[in-house]
Amino acid sequence: MSLKLRNVIVCAFTLLFVLSLPCQMLSAQDHVVSTRGLHQALVKSSATRQTDISKIERFFSSQPAQAALKKARLNMKQVQQAIPTLSDQELAQLARQTDRIQNDFAAGALSNEQLTYIIIALATAVVVILILKA
Repeated sequence: MSLKLRNVIVCAFTLLFVLSLPCQMLSAQDHVVSTRGLHQALVKSSATRQTDISKIERFFSSQPAQAALKKARLNMKQVQQAIPTLSDQELAQLARQTDRIQNDFAAGALSNEQLTYIIIALATAVVVILILKA
């Protein structure tokens, strides 16, 4: 191979390599979600999940809830163990329901008997979800 042809081939490959660098660099930086954004979303999701778990655990550990669970012969320990196994959606929904129930009870919209039935239903739902996931 002549020296001139070899130099042309080397120049062509060098040119192709140099031209492909910006494309590679752009594609490496062009993510749909940045690592920082992903991390922030995970932290927010984890904090929301922990807040929901805390709300639900506080609700079931309240005196009226304890009395209702005892009356229904439901195992509080089983309910407490089931709470963290719920999905994020299930936790969010249960946390909203417990907030609404506490607000209604505090406002006098629910009687003790109604509160007892609601607590029993919620605890039973939590246990059933745990059983279904097993």
